[in-house]
Amino acid sequence: MKKVFITGANKGIGFATAKQLLQKGFYVYLGCRSQERGLHALEQLRSEGLTNAEILQIDITNDESVKNARTELGKKAEKIDILINNVGITGNMPQDALSATVSEFEKVFDTNLYGTLRVVQSFKDLLVKSEEPHIINISSSIGSLTLHSARSWKYYENANLFMIYAVSKAALNMYSISLGNQLPKFRINLIDPGFIRTDLTNNQGNGTPDEAANTIVKTILDKSIPTRKFVSEDNNSETQECPW
Repeated sequence: MKKVFITGANKGIGFATAKQLLQKGFYVYLGCRSQERGLHALEQLRSEGLTNAEILQIDITNDESVKNARTELGKKAEKIDILINNVGITGNMPQDALSATVSEFEKVFDTNLYGTLRVVQSFKDLLVKSEEPHIINISSSIGSLTLHSARSWKYYENANLFMIYAVSKAALNMYSISLGNQLPKFRINLIDPGFIRTDLTNNQGNGTPDEAANTIVKTILDKSIPTRKFVSEDNNSETQECPW
């Protein structure tokens, strides 16, 4: 039974992904900042007969919390096969290049980039022990430099309102490329699940967490989906590459 660790798994895309993976026979560790919310999520899953799950309390913006979470998971499992870095924040809105402050950048980067870095570096030793180690970083097409330069892109007019978030995701994309280069035996996927209705988007969007989870789970199961690429989902149809 393959083991998966998902950050931000008590709600939204993380919870939907955990549920679908449990239904497909994976063992899932739900990374949750709040133990109370994590236990509530666990109860929801168990009420549906999905029992191969545990919560792992973790705040990815806190070095000590990440270290403690790694220690706790090491007591539960000798290895993990898949790490899904799902946690992300947008920061205060609107955002633009002329008025955004350094502290606003730092807050968003601390979660979207540094948090992912903390988790990858802390849990890599458990992934190395897997026969098929896999890291999935949840990104966004708003982090694409190519799309930001294309007036034909459907989000072109509004993208600058999310400037700090966009820069953080562009940085995450670059970090993911470097991970793939340094970890050639790993599958490394960077996924844009689309504009999904979650707390992150104030419940605005074109898709649901379940639809986003479909993309993530498909990327795990379908080995033909290229590694070390920026994968996007176009209208919940055929998975394709997103330009950098």
